[in-house]
Amino acid sequence: MKTVSLGASRPSTVNFRMPTRDNLVPIRVDLEVDGQRYRDAFTWNPRDPDSEIISFAKRTAKDLKLPANFVPQMLQSIQGQLAEFRSYEGQEMQIKEKIVPLKIDLRVNNTVIRDQFLWDIGNLDSDPEEFARMLCDDLNITDPEVGPAIAVSIREQLYEIASQSVSVMREKQLSKKGRRAPEFSSNSKAVNNAVDLFKYFGSKGSVIRKRKEWYLYEPVVDVVANEEGGKEEPNNSSRPKKRAEEEKVASLQSL
Repeated sequence: MKTVSLGASRPSTVNFRMPTRDNLVPIRVDLEVDGQRYRDAFTWNPRDPDSEIISFAKRTAKDLKLPANFVPQMLQSIQGQLAEFRSYEGQEMQIKEKIVPLKIDLRVNNTVIRDQFLWDIGNLDSDPEEFARMLCDDLNITDPEVGPAIAVSIREQLYEIASQSVSVMREKQLSKKGRRAPEFSSNSKAVNNAVDLFKYFGSKGSVIRKRKEWYLYEPVVDVVANEEGGKEEPNNSSRPKKRAEEEKVASLQSL
C-alpha cells in the first residue's frame, strides 16, 4: 500500500488554470430539441476559436440526424460554459490542501463504475485521460466510452476546486482593502473533504488504510441490463479529440 504525504506546506498563489497538464475545460451538454434528447460530456481547449464550436455542432447534428435548430442551442450551451471558464482566467487562486479525495460514480452504457482515490492538485503534469485509460485497462473495461467519462468526471471535480479557490482569493483581496467580504460557503464536496482529511490526519500524517478497510476503497465495476436504471454518461462518436500533446502517465496515488 502506497502512502501519500500530507505534510504541511505553504499555500502557493498562481493564476487560475486547471490543475492538470492540459488546460482543458469539462463541457456537459444536455438538450432536448423537438422531442429528441442529446446528452454528452467532453473536454474542450479554451484557446480554440469559436468557429470550431460551430463546426462541431453542425457535424454532430448531421451525424446524429438531429433537427436543424439543435445547432444554435448546442452553440449556446458550449459557449456559455467556455465563457464561465474564461471569466476566471487571469485571476489568482490559492489551494492550501494539495491532496484531495475524488470520487467516481458513473454508469456508461451497461457499465457501472465506482471508485475513490486521492489526487495531487499541486502536480500540473497530472493527466486525467491517461489515468482513466490505465484504470480501464487494470479493470478489464473494454467499452471505449467509459474512459472518457471517467476523465471528464475527474476534470469537473478539479474545475470546481479551482473555481472555488478563486472565490476564496477574491474574499481575501476584498478584506485587505478594508471592505466587508461576503460570506463564502463552499459547495464543493472535494474542497470540504480535503480540509476534513487534512485535519483528521494532521500536518505530519500520511494516508494509510488499515488492511481490513482496503475493500472499502477498491474500484467497483458492475455490468447491468439495459432496462436497469443508473447514472448514464453517453459519449457520442462525433466527439472531437482536444489533446495538446502526447499523453503521459498521470501522477496520482490511488487507494
